[in-house]
Amino acid sequence: MRTVADLVDEGVAGQTVLVRSDLNVPLDGETITDDGRIRASVPTIAALAEADAKVVVTAHLGRPKSPSDTQFSLAPVAARLGELLGAPVKLVPHGADLPNLHEGDVVLLENIRFDPRETSKSDDERAAFTRELIERTGAEAFVSDGFGVVHRKQASVYDVAQELPAYAGGLVLSEVEVLKKLTETPERPYAVVLGGSKVSDKLAVIEALLPKVDSLLVGGGMCFTFLAAQGYGVGSSLLEKDQIDTSRKLLESGKIVLPLDVVVADAFSADANTKTVPVDAIEDGWMGLDIGPASVGEFSSVLAGAKTVFWNGPMGVFELAPFAEGTRGVAQAIVDSSSFSVVGGGDSAAAVRALGLPEDGFSHISTGGGASLEYLEGKSLPGVAVLD
Repeated sequence: MRTVADLVDEGVAGQTVLVRSDLNVPLDGETITDDGRIRASVPTIAALAEADAKVVVTAHLGRPKSPSDTQFSLAPVAARLGELLGAPVKLVPHGADLPNLHEGDVVLLENIRFDPRETSKSDDERAAFTRELIERTGAEAFVSDGFGVVHRKQASVYDVAQELPAYAGGLVLSEVEVLKKLTETPERPYAVVLGGSKVSDKLAVIEALLPKVDSLLVGGGMCFTFLAAQGYGVGSSLLEKDQIDTSRKLLESGKIVLPLDVVVADAFSADANTKTVPVDAIEDGWMGLDIGPASVGEFSSVLAGAKTVFWNGPMGVFELAPFAEGTRGVAQAIVDSSSFSVVGGGDSAAAVRALGLPEDGFSHISTGGGASLEYLEGKSLPGVAVLD
């Protein structure tokens, strides 16, 4: 596939380049609580601006139902992007004409999902929107740099790459390179750490990875369905009863490592009563909200010997202080290991930053949780395939 470096080498001065970035960041009101995806988008945008292109960035935020959903405005993102680039980034209102751009200017279009055709299942609707987008911006080339959306067949990700000369941005290239290493040439022992709430959300990736890994460590809410499959009571913990039989069959691989103890609470609250109990002693009325210290020790011993580690999903409700230590402990064990380590985006990447862990302690922190998992499942990613 052609790359943004190829585009710069070809000479892009004075050309209008449409860049699809992933700027879908968490907000508290108008305050960005984790700007990791914005920071990851800067190198490609900056390279084009420094090559004197006129850069038009498009991105989404959340799932707005209409332009009136102002809580999904990209205004805070435009401000932060400008700070990181060291130059103002004007936010172009939904449907408005672009300002007069000069070489090296960067503008950000308002939330691309304010137009429902962006995510339409109709090829014709997306194609019409794509043509309007190109005409409105005057784009002469397209750079795909939003890895977090390349698993979506959407207008600004997929269709525009069929209408303009298309190039892969640096972020997309680095993500694909890392994921290829995980799937094709992982150095062994290869350990995967999975967390999150539901087995059903991760079932496909578990089934895809089990034949390829040496150990699969399971924490988070999903571990309770596996514990139930072993015959343990799980109290009021999150449980998918319809996944118990499936979990029991997965355990037959002998590769799944489950917690030894858990932190339980009598309510889902930072102020709840808590205690740490073995996994076979969870009482009725108590819910598991984190893995315990013995589990962290067990997981850490596996990770210490691993040469390759992929981590996706927190070990507990890390946003609440009483239930953050499991995630912190496992993440620190990955940092302390000598492995090639990949954090699979989403809540895991957010936890790294929220818990103050060193980002450079991991080999790679992905920006695309869902896209990363689908790649590891062996699925074709439309936004990458269209660039080949």
